[in-house]
Amino acid sequence: MAEIKDHWLWVVDEELIAALARPDTAEPDAAPGRPVKSEALVQALELNAEGKTEEALAGIESALEQGENSPDLHWAKAHLQFELGRFPGALAGYQEVLASVPGHKAAGFNMAVCFEKLGRFQEAAEAFQGASASGENLWQAELGLGVCLLHLGKTEEALAAFERCLAQEPGQEQARFGQAVALQSLGRLPEAAEIYRDLLPSGKNNQELLANLIALSLAVRDEAGAREYSEALLKLRPQARAGLEGLVASAMARADYKTAAQHGAKLVETAHDSYEAWFLLGLACQKLDRLDRAGQAYAEALKIRPASAEALANMGLVLERRDDSAGAYRAYERALEAAPDHAGVLWSLALIEENRNNEAGAEQWLTRLVAASPDSADGWFRLGCLRHRRKEYAASAEAFSNCTRISEGWLDAWVNLGLAEWRAGNHDGAKTALQTAVNREPGCVAALTALGALAVESGDYIEALERETTLAELGEAAPELSYNVGVLLQQAGLNQEAAACYRRAADLNPEFGEALLNLGHALKALGQEDEARDCWKRAVEVRPELAAGYFEAATA
Repeated sequence: MAEIKDHWLWVVDEELIAALARPDTAEPDAAPGRPVKSEALVQALELNAEGKTEEALAGIESALEQGENSPDLHWAKAHLQFELGRFPGALAGYQEVLASVPGHKAAGFNMAVCFEKLGRFQEAAEAFQGASASGENLWQAELGLGVCLLHLGKTEEALAAFERCLAQEPGQEQARFGQAVALQSLGRLPEAAEIYRDLLPSGKNNQELLANLIALSLAVRDEAGAREYSEALLKLRPQARAGLEGLVASAMARADYKTAAQHGAKLVETAHDSYEAWFLLGLACQKLDRLDRAGQAYAEALKIRPASAEALANMGLVLERRDDSAGAYRAYERALEAAPDHAGVLWSLALIEENRNNEAGAEQWLTRLVAASPDSADGWFRLGCLRHRRKEYAASAEAFSNCTRISEGWLDAWVNLGLAEWRAGNHDGAKTALQTAVNREPGCVAALTALGALAVESGDYIEALERETTLAELGEAAPELSYNVGVLLQQAGLNQEAAACYRRAADLNPEFGEALLNLGHALKALGQEDEARDCWKRAVEVRPELAAGYFEAATA
């Protein structure tokens, strides 16, 4: 990661800094144990020991103003300002010491710490490198360098610095923590997790450690771990943002949207200016069908991040559910401004246009969808349907072919491909697609019916009869198909088989006069004249117009 997130911020430990910044760490210009020459310095040390740091600092500054000018006084002034959190002044003081005593090791190190505290990480890193090169405070300098490099986004270099620190001071917990942060940033999550868990017993009150464990657990989809560490963090700090985010995310992961919404409501109170907090609350409420609350949450998220494609897309879905298709359409269009190839938004816009009976508009959005997402099986399927309705059969077949390429098991797509190929005049392609559907689902009525009709059209009465018989056995025979197969069989002189098909058609549709009429002709050819006359009589009863000239004519 090139950026250290707010709940990953980690600085040199305050106690460590204080220890290194004490005036007795190293005397500026004399050997240890020499007598102190400045009365102001003695008084300042006494006042500081009594907790009167402001008075101590005032005394040192007064002495400097009156002309006393020694590295001791500048050192003391810098240290006191550091204790009071006045880092610019402390930095200036250490620089004064270095000006008087070039190469002063302790001043160089403490100057690096001041740069770090001021967020001037590049200068701090250079100063820590200088301190490390001096051979003094070696592991501490590597520790500070690692922290600065993390903030500068130089994660690999930071990791190397922490490892050099640990080589000098094995087990140093802050360095191990920094090492884990670097590993986590580099995506080496198992290694980072091992270090965090090892540090957890001694760092049970370390909020940064818990926050990082939450983030890591969520990254590896460890919902239970995220919840455990979030609850531990919230015990330390009840409104901790990372803890509430962890509880929301873990609840969402286990589809406990009610709990997610409850924690989300607390989260936005704590992090009112957080886009992620409002978005998560909106998503949880949307899942609970609390559409008004979801819409309000997304609106807040969009105030913070107006061009968020995801928030605009979800706002569109909420508005659609609230029957505000015009508002939804506007939200989707804004989402496309931010993310022109957003597949979900393009799909939603196409469906709105279809619902408005604007098929041209729907096709426009679907065409953009499959151009942006060529593997969108749904997009190709809907596009195929639209083209088929407009009788653009070759283009429809192309769309359904792409759909079956992506989703080989989509039965309806194979059937629709077969129908489109058939109407486009590609009988071989149609038969291949329809047979594929039957191979995948032997009882596919739509494919069997289409194959039977295709066989009728091509005059293949053997296959036509096979398909019609299969459908009859499935209880799915269609009267029109049975009739047409009967015509083919009768033309081939197979009156017995033809009669069975005509009878099936008439049984399925008692008003099917043509089936009754041709059944009569088939029965007559079989020598069953009485039954034939009964069929003709019934045919005339249901379709009187069939009477004239039919009884003596042979069926064409």
